[in-house]
Amino acid sequence: MMRTRIFAAAALLCAGLWAGVAAFATGPAAAAEPVIKVGSTATGVPFTFLDTKTNQIQGIMVDLITAVGKDAGFAVEIEPMQFSALIPALTSNKIDVIAAAMFATDARRQVIDFTDTVYSYGEALVVPKADGKDYVSLKELEGKSAGAQVGTAFVEPLQKSGVFTEVKIYDTIPDILRDVNTGRIGAGFADYPIVAYNLAQGGFPDARLVKSYKPSVVGSVAIGLRKGDPMLAKLNTSLAKLEADGTVKKILAKWGLE
Repeated sequence: MMRTRIFAAAALLCAGLWAGVAAFATGPAAAAEPVIKVGSTATGVPFTFLDTKTNQIQGIMVDLITAVGKDAGFAVEIEPMQFSALIPALTSNKIDVIAAAMFATDARRQVIDFTDTVYSYGEALVVPKADGKDYVSLKELEGKSAGAQVGTAFVEPLQKSGVFTEVKIYDTIPDILRDVNTGRIGAGFADYPIVAYNLAQGGFPDARLVKSYKPSVVGSVAIGLRKGDPMLAKLNTSLAKLEADGTVKKILAKWGLE
């Protein structure tokens, strides 16, 4: 009887120890990984876009901020929104980070902070397919109507150029391409990688990418944060590590960019 009681007590002790280990592994300390709300757009393929099969935002910047989070010790929660709403959402604390095809311009740097550069490019020129001229500069487009996306770095230079009869402002890049495709505007301007990707999908057969055109606005895409956010240094450290170990290059290549 005594031996039975000893075995029973030992079994209870072991069970208690294992329960303690399990509680330690799954308790508050293990679940304390912070979750960062990330603002992204649904129409910036290949940087950010809505995958209709999964109903999730995917793309270069989503993959990148997820990899940065894994290295820096936080999880990400993607919040889809219009491009023009990204900075207001950040400054009003609705999101913590912007991961989208956003240039780190001087004007934006006065409002928010940016990480080191992720990728650099300029604007693409798209014209109706029936227009076969190999344009090089804005001046050659004098007298045409143009279109650009609201909130982008391309709008103001187009408006100030004095070249166009009208500069229409659109909510999304596909909206611009649609109007070029139908001939409603004579020239569309938007992020080169996004335009090239969209046209390659074949949805705008009567729009043409002008490869001879030299962009007038070349910018660098970076991750945006609120002014003075101490997380900036941590993100830059992680970005540098991911750049050095080839992760950034692999992410860009996955989505067709070099």
